[in-house]
Amino acid sequence: MPVVRLHRTVLLVTAGGGRDDPGWHAPEPMTGGGSVVSVVAGVDVGGTNIAVGLVDEDHGVLAEQQVRTPTDGPEAVVAAITDALDDLGGDPEAVGIGAPGPVNHGVLQSAPNLAGFTSPVALADLVAGATGLPVVLGNDASLGVVGEWVAGAARGYRFVLGIWAGTGVGGGLVLDGVPYHGASGGAGEFGHLVIREGGALCGCGRRGCVEAYAGRASLEHAVAIEVEAGRPTRLFEIMQEEGKDRLTAGVWKKALRAQDPMATRLIDDAVEALGIGLGTATNLLDLDCVVIGGGLAEKLGQELADAILAAARPWMLVPDADLRVVVAELGDHAGIVGAATEARALIRQGADPKSGE
Repeated sequence: MPVVRLHRTVLLVTAGGGRDDPGWHAPEPMTGGGSVVSVVAGVDVGGTNIAVGLVDEDHGVLAEQQVRTPTDGPEAVVAAITDALDDLGGDPEAVGIGAPGPVNHGVLQSAPNLAGFTSPVALADLVAGATGLPVVLGNDASLGVVGEWVAGAARGYRFVLGIWAGTGVGGGLVLDGVPYHGASGGAGEFGHLVIREGGALCGCGRRGCVEAYAGRASLEHAVAIEVEAGRPTRLFEIMQEEGKDRLTAGVWKKALRAQDPMATRLIDDAVEALGIGLGTATNLLDLDCVVIGGGLAEKLGQELADAILAAARPWMLVPDADLRVVVAELGDHAGIVGAATEARALIRQGADPKSGE
C-alpha cells in the first residue's frame, strides 16, 4: 500500500470561487490564520502518477497520497482514484480532478499520455458514481495554474500562462483575473502549439508540436533514436547510478551538469521549442506572468525559466515587455490545490455534497 503523508502546508490566500463565475478574481492574501470549515479532495492525474490530497479552505494540504497511474484503461484509473480517496479518509465534500487532455462538461475528450484512453471518457461521472460525491473535471495543467494563481508563484497577477512540462507539455490560462477554459474546455493546450511544420512526431499524432520536443516521453524517444544511431551519452549510465528505471528530471539534471553532449543538445532544443511557443502566446495574449512547472523546472529552477524567456524574446513583438517568467512554487501540490479549488467552487454553486451529481 502506498504511504499516506499527513501534514499541514500553510499557504497564503483564502479560497476562491468557481471557474464559471465571472467575478472569480485572485483572492487577497490572508492576514491571519483561517479556520477549517470543510475539506475537499484534489486529484492530479498524470501519465506516470496520480496524486490525491485533502485540502482545507485556506488551501492547506492536510494529507496526500501518490500512486502509479494504471496502464489498463479508464476503469483502472477510476479504481485507483477511488482507492486513494478511501485510504485518505477525511470525508471530503467534493472531488476536483485534473486530467491530461482537453475536457468538456466532465468528459475527457482525448488523453494521448494515458494508456487505454482511446475515446472520450466521462471521467467525472465515473468517479462520482464510484464515490457518491460531486465531482468536477478539468485539464490537469489548467488546474495547476489555478493552484499557482490562488496560492503560489502567480499570486497577484491577472494575465497568467502556466506551462507544465512532464510526460507531455500542458498549459493553462488566467485572463484578466479569471481562469479561462475556452468555448469547450480546451483552452491552454500550450504543448500542442505547432512551431515547426512537418517537425517531430507528437504523441497526439501531429507533427511539430511543442510537446514533440519538450515532453519527457518525446525526449526519451529522441534519446533512444540517437543511441540506436550510435551517438554516445551518459544518460543511461547516470540512470543506473541513480537506481532509476527511466530518465527522470534528476537524471537529466546530472547529465547537464556533466555537460553530456546529447542531453545538452536535446534540452537546448526543448528550451527553444518552449521559447517559440511562449513568444507566440505572449504576442496573442499580452501576458504579465508565466509559471513553469513540472519535474525539470523543479530540478533546474529559475535557471530554466530564464533560459525559456531568453529563447522567447526573439519571437516577441515587444521583446522588452515586462514579462515575469518564474518556476512554480507549489510543486506537486499545484494540481491538487487547483483541483480542490474547483471542487470547493462546485459546492458553493449549490451541488449536494453527497449526491455525486
